[in-house]
Amino acid sequence: MTAIVELVVAGSSAPWEQIGLVVVDGVAQIGGVGLHFDGSAGSGVVSWGLDDFDDALGQIDGLLTHRADPPISPRADPPISPVQHHPLGIVGFDHLVVMTSSLERTCAAIERDTGEPLKRIREAGTVRQGFHRLGEVIVEVVETDKITADQASFWGFVWNVTDIADVCDRLGPDVVSLPRAAVQPGRLIASVRESAGLGLPLALMSPPLRR
Repeated sequence: MTAIVELVVAGSSAPWEQIGLVVVDGVAQIGGVGLHFDGSAGSGVVSWGLDDFDDALGQIDGLLTHRADPPISPRADPPISPVQHHPLGIVGFDHLVVMTSSLERTCAAIERDTGEPLKRIREAGTVRQGFHRLGEVIVEVVETDKITADQASFWGFVWNVTDIADVCDRLGPDVVSLPRAAVQPGRLIASVRESAGLGLPLALMSPPLRR
């Protein structure tokens, strides 16, 4: 399975650290995905690193893509709980959102270049969503008539946290919205406000329900 093992984000890590993200040498480890901060000008997700990509540097329907190695975790090291590693209590990535003017074009490109098929399509009025899984991250491709570009672009992402009510209470309403019902049944989601200065949309969500 092709997996996302790295995301490069433009801008300083400082506002992320202010909301409780632990960053070491410019990198925050979120589950099996390394979040790399690029201090150059700009904002948002610059590129994604895949562990099974033919080119050292390329693109998938306009999404800058590079080959990256998964993180190495020595087995001798004791496991670190998400709460200890990040005060936000991050469990890991839930999904990465990609915006497009054509669901068929972008999803076909992702499937062709990663080998990971389109799992399903969800219709929500004028918005259509397609879903791929790349490792532990769900890629949510969103088609809307507000997007007219002929290539896809990264938008934002969602993290799962152990206790969303506690995180929202500690960050406060000036930083994050109150938890609300997510599209996924039984789960809650809250959006980090633009005033936090992250440079991209970030939402926090309660973990998937166990079956």
